[in-house]
Amino acid sequence: MARSTRRQAFEADLPTLSEEDGIRYLHFNSEWIQGAMRIARPSELVLAYTQQMMAWLLFVTAGARDRIGILGLGAGSLLRFTLRHTRAPVESVERNPAVTALCRAFFRLPGSARSVIDHADARDWVAEPGRAGRYRVLMVDLYDSRAEGPVCGDPAFYRDCCRVLDEPGVMSVNLFGRHESFEENLRGIRAAFGGRVLCLPEIDEGNTVVLAFKGDALDLSRQDLLDRAAQLESRTGLPARRWARSLLIGGRSRAAAEDRGRFDRF
Repeated sequence: MARSTRRQAFEADLPTLSEEDGIRYLHFNSEWIQGAMRIARPSELVLAYTQQMMAWLLFVTAGARDRIGILGLGAGSLLRFTLRHTRAPVESVERNPAVTALCRAFFRLPGSARSVIDHADARDWVAEPGRAGRYRVLMVDLYDSRAEGPVCGDPAFYRDCCRVLDEPGVMSVNLFGRHESFEENLRGIRAAFGGRVLCLPEIDEGNTVVLAFKGDALDLSRQDLLDRAAQLESRTGLPARRWARSLLIGGRSRAAAEDRGRFDRF
């Protein structure tokens, strides 16, 4: 979710949309953007933080036998991109059926056999015992219309997120680096994942994407990371080399403050 530059009137309790310069935006009862789609290229990731949410591709692959979970549908941006650039089946979780309906009508939600959307509370979804170890990747983008920090961000929630991941597995989470909830969320993520956590650079809108690792997904050499970044950027157009350089140079900020030796492997 990112801040809109325009204030509008929004209907209470219903998702709404707007368009500007060839981009369609999803809102929800506020001035905040919940998602975006470039109409001419719907699978492109328009918002910088949604691009960063895909940084897990630097560390693990997702093949046809893997599963990817997306918590929070938004405008379907992560789902469209993931279906295009991986062969994995994708399970999305969205609490509000009206958001899904709007996505189907206006945001070209893919009708793929690899895509399933569950209308459920994300907290309950990850807590289901049968989901343990089922997912290679989990992308978490859970905000309500007030944008007062993630709606799911307590330590128990992040422990369940770790539990549903297979090994090696990666979780990417959208947080607000300038919000009072950031440090609390980061502590919960670090505790759940044994400190195996990286933060990507905060973008102008204030979003900070955090990557958390289960198993040996983080165990890469410096050269392996750079090589993977070059390949990923060539294949998808994502600014992966910039991400890799920032992790190598600035990886000690925030996430590594308590463990300054963690990135010596790079």
